[in-house]
Amino acid sequence: MVVADRTVTAQTPHDGEVPPSEVRTSLVIRVAGEAGEGIKKPGELLIQAAARAGFEVLTDFAPPSEIKGGVSFFQIRLSAKQLFTRGDSPDVLLCFNQEAFEVNIQELVPNGLLIYDPESVTPRNTERYRLLSFPLEQIASKQLKMPIVKNVVALGGMAALFSLDTEILYGLIRELWERKGDAVVQTNFKALEAGLKYVQEHVSSADLERFHIIPNPLQHNRIVVAGNTATALGALAGGCNFFAGYPITPASDVMEFLAPTLPQIGGTLVQAEDEIGAIGMVIGASFAGKKSMTTTSGPGLSLMVEALGLATMSETACVIVNAQRAGPSTGMPTRHEQGDLYLCAFGGHGEVPRVVLAATSVEDCFYLAVASFNFAEKFQTPVILMTDTVVCVRSESIDQPELDRIGIENRLTWHPPVEGATPYDDSPKGYRRYAHTETGVSPIAIPGTPGGQYVGMGLEHNEKGRHRPDPRTHTQMTEKRFRKMEHAELEAPAPVLHGNQDAEIAIVTWGSTAGVAIEAIDILAEEGIDVCLVAPRMVMPLPRHQLEAAMRKKHVIIPEVNYRGQFADIVQGVFPTPVTRVNVYGGRPMLVCHLVDVIRDVATGKQGPGRVVLKPIIGNLDELVTPDDLIAPVEHN
Repeated sequence: MVVADRTVTAQTPHDGEVPPSEVRTSLVIRVAGEAGEGIKKPGELLIQAAARAGFEVLTDFAPPSEIKGGVSFFQIRLSAKQLFTRGDSPDVLLCFNQEAFEVNIQELVPNGLLIYDPESVTPRNTERYRLLSFPLEQIASKQLKMPIVKNVVALGGMAALFSLDTEILYGLIRELWERKGDAVVQTNFKALEAGLKYVQEHVSSADLERFHIIPNPLQHNRIVVAGNTATALGALAGGCNFFAGYPITPASDVMEFLAPTLPQIGGTLVQAEDEIGAIGMVIGASFAGKKSMTTTSGPGLSLMVEALGLATMSETACVIVNAQRAGPSTGMPTRHEQGDLYLCAFGGHGEVPRVVLAATSVEDCFYLAVASFNFAEKFQTPVILMTDTVVCVRSESIDQPELDRIGIENRLTWHPPVEGATPYDDSPKGYRRYAHTETGVSPIAIPGTPGGQYVGMGLEHNEKGRHRPDPRTHTQMTEKRFRKMEHAELEAPAPVLHGNQDAEIAIVTWGSTAGVAIEAIDILAEEGIDVCLVAPRMVMPLPRHQLEAAMRKKHVIIPEVNYRGQFADIVQGVFPTPVTRVNVYGGRPMLVCHLVDVIRDVATGKQGPGRVVLKPIIGNLDELVTPDDLIAPVEHN
């Protein structure tokens, strides 16, 4: 009998150096420094240049919660093939200061390259990585007389290191700073050239070859877009014409994108006084006939819960995007966790059926934003689209959306079939806003429709909208509201499938952890271990028909980034199948190498059904962990 919960002895989470005889398939670069020091800008320019050169790109950005100060990093992964995760560990680490070095050096791959400014960083334990002293401050301040361009000097160095086309970078710099005048553009050109020259003079051709990747031929249908931007674009494509919201990390970028854009297409955007005001405006706008939406994160969604009950009871269509972050309470606003599934699926007093979708990638952010509006309109219900810090903040290469293949749903509207119909007429010709139907969906009258007046109340009501607190009415209306979910389940978006679907081992997961599973499956396939993935894009109601085959497998593994295993609880509530739960909850994404280790143990019989908990890869700023403690297991429940 295999022990369910056991101690796992895992290797350090490093990909290791690529042997000289092998072709490098991907490269991970991390730029680390103080928030406000400009570490993000060179990364953004680098990914744009790499994408234009034909590389697939995927990023991660981990700022601190402070506006200025605290350790931050921007991570870029380049490859000639499609990417699904940010990469477990950096091959190249550029540190702007000592604190950035202390926090990040343990994640650098063995024999990786540390680039550091000798005026700000004193490396330690240098035997396990290579060093490139890069005097950024000196070049920027003394040579160029412009300390602020230190990050562009760093960009030039990385461009030389990775053999990027410098003409593309010159063009990007001009695009970015041209509005500030030619003098600013020329200064940044000089900074770029200084960085290029320094690396070319101080790094051997053999070392440069270690970081060479051959890009794909440039594909003109590929674009680089951030998850929040994709969500905003999907909302526009889905017909959104009213938005109300309150800024909150990490969701604010959606509102910032829509603020100048929505009015240009005849829509309205309101920055509300708080999240309660925002959801109230969204429900009111939808009542008036608008396709309406808000975005928030866990703390804001908590404030919206009561109003979501009103939207459910009054059968009012609306879309709420919840960009999850680590909690509870204020928690860690800039860190990752999949901890809001209970809240999104069940939050509220009474029984509040609603549709909940979960994006697995940046591309999903676009198409599921469209789907969210379609479900909301078709089933006259609140729809929550769940993203998370990993997906909504990162930028990723995706196919340019095909707008002509997007289907748009509009709400079923009511028009008076007989002249003289009145809102509360007890005869069949009277308007019944909540008429019982086979699907649970009743025609809705837009305010101003003759004879279509009704009250969309939070009190229980009969078919005509009149308050009726009797058992029969409540039973019928409860069944009506849940009947809509039964039909919505049958129309669930297709799940993410990967691997050999005939394999005996199945991974069932959700959200951004699906990308981790995809890369783990590909690694194990090269070892002869077959694994399949099913990641539903609808998590409530759970699309049972999509999971039935996977849940019959010999081994089922459910990885997710939370403590309880919230998705596993929902799945096992429908399919009482023994599963292996894999959980991490340190504020960072699950690593591919850790999931690979667990799957190997399941495949070889070392791990049976139960729970495997992984410690986060790094410790805190007060007590940094040692490499031997990187994945020490914690207490099992």
